[in-house]
Amino acid sequence: MMRRREFITLLGVAAAAWPVAARAQQSVRPRRIGVLTNLSSDDPDAQARIGAFLQGLQEFGWAVGRNVRIDYRWGGGDAERTRKHAAELVALAPDVILTSGGTAVAPLLQATRSVPIVFAQVPDPVGAGYVRSLARPGGNATGFTMFEYGLGGKWLELLKQIAPGVTRAAVLRDSAASAGIGQWGAIQAVAPSLRVEISPVNVTDAGEIERDVADFARGANGGLIVASSPLAAFHRDLIVTLAARHRLPAVYYLRVFVTSGGLISYGPDLMDQYRRAAGYVDRILKGEKPEDLPVQAPTKYELVINLKTAKAIGLEVPPSLLARADEVIE
Repeated sequence: MMRRREFITLLGVAAAAWPVAARAQQSVRPRRIGVLTNLSSDDPDAQARIGAFLQGLQEFGWAVGRNVRIDYRWGGGDAERTRKHAAELVALAPDVILTSGGTAVAPLLQATRSVPIVFAQVPDPVGAGYVRSLARPGGNATGFTMFEYGLGGKWLELLKQIAPGVTRAAVLRDSAASAGIGQWGAIQAVAPSLRVEISPVNVTDAGEIERDVADFARGANGGLIVASSPLAAFHRDLIVTLAARHRLPAVYYLRVFVTSGGLISYGPDLMDQYRRAAGYVDRILKGEKPEDLPVQAPTKYELVINLKTAKAIGLEVPPSLLARADEVIE
């Protein structure tokens, strides 16, 4: 049986340890996450993607202000600003950085080969040199691919299905990015079988987009394909407006173009990608390394059709296409 003096001594030691343990728990440093995006802070779609990421973090037990801190940087479609922000984030020494698109991944990798990077929306990370292979990235970056280049052929097929009279198509792409080149090649490969003449339109700035689309629209039986690029996403309201102004049926690579008034889109569910990216960030914060986390492909694609836009430009959407749609906007 414990003697009274021993009990009092043990109780005193335990009591002295309680505040020490409490102080230790309170002094645990919140983990730090950097977020770099090409879009603007006031872009609703950018906010929705960040919201999906935060929701994913919460499901893994991370809460901003409690055990995690997030530093945001917004590129706003400006490559130089994005490079500057990449260097700023790296200088903050975060535990991990979330980013999207090749134009943001590249400057981050130029700034650091040690800070872990989780990316979303990158079409070809191997071809761009961001990772050694999809199965074993091998460096400090990993994440989620946008899609395979072959999807470009699917966009041209959809354009012919929704607007059979189209014989000419302008492809809005970023010729400076490997994705723009790859998607253009895929569209070129299927164009002869669909009897469609295709023309490239380089996405650089608003003025050039407006001039080139207007020039293309002077001919008959034209349509648009908007390929994946950060600049296309940044200028999406202008592109959708131009398609409506010139009554050009257009196929887009993301749902947000169609919810903004575009005709039809087919591409990955980006909200799902950002939720899954939260899982990779969680694993890195818990000690895993990017080099051991395989790059993953999209698991969800969505076909979205805007019937109101179709009616405005005089198109009747085939019932077979409507039946396949994941979402129809009326």
